[in-house]
Amino acid sequence: MSKIIRTRKPSVLPFYAMALVFLVLCAVLPVYKLWALLAALGGAFVAFGAAQKVCPPRVVEHEVPFHTGVEDVDAMLTDIQQKLDTLHTLNEQLPDPQLSVAMTRMEKAGRSIVEAVEANPERQAVRRFANYYLPDAVNVLQQYAKLAKQGVRGENAAAIRTEVEHNAASIATAFENQLDALYAAESMDLSADITVLQNMLKGQGLS
Repeated sequence: MSKIIRTRKPSVLPFYAMALVFLVLCAVLPVYKLWALLAALGGAFVAFGAAQKVCPPRVVEHEVPFHTGVEDVDAMLTDIQQKLDTLHTLNEQLPDPQLSVAMTRMEKAGRSIVEAVEANPERQAVRRFANYYLPDAVNVLQQYAKLAKQGVRGENAAAIRTEVEHNAASIATAFENQLDALYAAESMDLSADITVLQNMLKGQGLS
């Protein structure tokens, strides 16, 4: 998903050359006269143009995770991706197969949400998912992993583990529902287009 962004970075040398030539000409010409001042300015601009040919702008490349053209959407997608990467790492660390299945569903739905929003940045209906649902889910699973790693025993720890394991599938379903909601409007438009097409075919006796 990462993108290579190319930007042109102008060299500062043409500006230095222009300033230097202007100062030199000012020193040797009577710039208190209009013609001399214009000559000094003309020489400075000629030096600037010549230096630009010798020192053209540099093309600088840098990699960004997302480049939708909307800065806050790029930031949101980057944050979602980082949390999904954390979720993937946690999934590899936790041995419970049932929990792993639910976490795989969460990650798959989350990745699909990222792809959908990247393809169409106008889909802003994932803010709550990005700001609350996903961070909360990752936080809960991190706490679960911490308890599992430390081998914490006791009634409270057992209750937490049971609750997480019991609700993981529901969280995964919520993620999938969020993904489905992104395509709800498109599905309605497609259904309407199909209906129009069927009516046209019937009207022409082709259906």
